[in-house]
Amino acid sequence: MENKVPIVSVVSSFSGLTLPVIGMGTASYPPVDAGTLKSAIVEAIRAGYRHFDTAFIYGSEQPLGAAIAEALNIGLIKSRNELFITSKLWCTYAEPDLVFPAIKMSLENLQLEYLDLYLIHWPLKFSKEVSRLPVPKEEVSVIDIKSVWSAMEECRLLGLTKAIGVSNFSSRKLEEILSFAKIPPAVNQVEMNPLWQQKELNEYCKAKGIHVSAHSPLGSKGTLWGDNRIFDCHALKEIAEAKGKTIAQRWQICLRWVYEQGASVIAKSFNKKRMEENLEIFDWSLSVEELEKIRGLPQCKFNSIGTFVEPSAELEAQL
Repeated sequence: MENKVPIVSVVSSFSGLTLPVIGMGTASYPPVDAGTLKSAIVEAIRAGYRHFDTAFIYGSEQPLGAAIAEALNIGLIKSRNELFITSKLWCTYAEPDLVFPAIKMSLENLQLEYLDLYLIHWPLKFSKEVSRLPVPKEEVSVIDIKSVWSAMEECRLLGLTKAIGVSNFSSRKLEEILSFAKIPPAVNQVEMNPLWQQKELNEYCKAKGIHVSAHSPLGSKGTLWGDNRIFDCHALKEIAEAKGKTIAQRWQICLRWVYEQGASVIAKSFNKKRMEENLEIFDWSLSVEELEKIRGLPQCKFNSIGTFVEPSAELEAQL
């Protein structure tokens, strides 16, 4: 079927890379079974999604790989090249000699020869596999970003991924990478939504040619770290009503807002109708007044590092 999702050029990727501006996220909390996830991804491809975001820690690489194989088998897509696949380097592999084995493991899980985008998941290193959250602070350290980024560049040069980037990185950490990178980060995937707008970081990334991809555009409702603040936001309710949106379609206001900031967005839903509604944001826009109303909303981060690791003043200072 014809792809209904616009694409955006990733300026700094060194490969003329383009990505669809809406992707389907595959992380779930609580986790869903592999069969349910595979079926949802196949339905997403049928609906028009072409960008899929996964990570080793999500446990969704294998179901995604199985869904891609099925989509090819039943003719929903003609080739793997029609899809844009993102995965991420988990914190336990954030060492230079572990980056190559980690990306190879992800490719094996996905049954793919290459990724379109490989991201460093967090600017953190865990000394061993995570057994509980938050992770004890004695098991957490800031990664040696120079050596790890060099290994990421090698993966790019070897053709294991078309582009490399980061996730959950501040402008300070990006500045550090840019001071030595031979291949600059193509993408920074961060939390971004009307209640955590990331204006300064977004402007910094635009100035440096780094594309921003927004995760948690709806505030991660239903997760360990999210809540109902976006769903209950009175201003967003008013805008949705003015646009003739139902309560369920209120999510479209958030997605459209992210899109109008020049970012791409990772939206997660395994409900067929909701998946289709998430793509229906391109034939209308927010007015100047509506954008001003959103700009004035109180800001509060949902997906903080503190959710995942025990607080450490020394670590926070370095990030």
